[in-house]
Amino acid sequence: MDNRITSLFNIKHPIIQAGMIWNSGWKLASAASNSGILGLIGAGSMYPDVLREHIQKCKAATDQPFGVNVPMLYPNIQEIMDIIVEEGVKIVFTSAGNPKTWTKWLQEKGITVVHVVSSVKFALKAQAAGVDAIVAEGFEAGGHNGRDETTTLTLIPMVKEQLDIPLIAAGGIATGQAMLACMVLGADGVQVGSRFVASEESSAHQSFKQVVVDAKEGDTQLTLKELAPVRLVKNKFFNDIQDLYKTSPTAEELKALLGRARSKRGMFEGDLEEGELEIGQISGLIQDVKPVAEIVEDMLVEFKAAKEAVNLLK
Repeated sequence: MDNRITSLFNIKHPIIQAGMIWNSGWKLASAASNSGILGLIGAGSMYPDVLREHIQKCKAATDQPFGVNVPMLYPNIQEIMDIIVEEGVKIVFTSAGNPKTWTKWLQEKGITVVHVVSSVKFALKAQAAGVDAIVAEGFEAGGHNGRDETTTLTLIPMVKEQLDIPLIAAGGIATGQAMLACMVLGADGVQVGSRFVASEESSAHQSFKQVVVDAKEGDTQLTLKELAPVRLVKNKFFNDIQDLYKTSPTAEELKALLGRARSKRGMFEGDLEEGELEIGQISGLIQDVKPVAEIVEDMLVEFKAAKEAVNLLK
């Protein structure tokens, strides 16, 4: 399938594996790229020297394009960007910050820049900043999310109406049917996160992967809007947050409860009670842990079948 996304990234299929913290190391990114899609290393959970190691291992494991996802709220952002340039990474997805800060700097070094947004307002700001493409992520997504709670089904056509550059849909996408639906709504490609958490190559803890497989409808919820909205599995930590809300807490009290390294504790180390377990609503549809190559193949088969089924309706 050739379109604006496959051409932009020089990939075979218009699917991007999301760069998720504690889940998206070099093994996942290289496996995704070797499957004909774009793999992303999630820099948000890596110290600079660790990121360099993952980039180097990814380069050794694939000769296909891959990129790095960089949340821009970290204090060592300059060092991270310098490493990306030094290691010859050609694709960067930025998030959680102002795209004006780094877009031109990266592009001047021959890097394709994509920015992740959750609203039409921020999509337009990113386009004005000169990014090469946009990921519009709906409220269904796992991890940190938009405050407006706009769903993917609503967000994609609204962004498409205002956008000239390529558009990638994200949030609640784990099947070929969802991929087709998003592309009918105007997306040029899709970004998939939660489905790849439950892959053999994901760096998530096995216990967390099993939580994803076991999740049912309603097992996740958006919370901590006063800090940074995040979708979490309902566990002891989540219930502690809800109990604290009953006291009308200040932002400082919420920060105190959150503490440090909650997401690492949950997703990477497997503490299912006290850890922060970030996953999307689509986890209720994920039934198994598979190799990345099988996940991609499943999506492509489903996409083709769904497209043929729609054609039969004519």
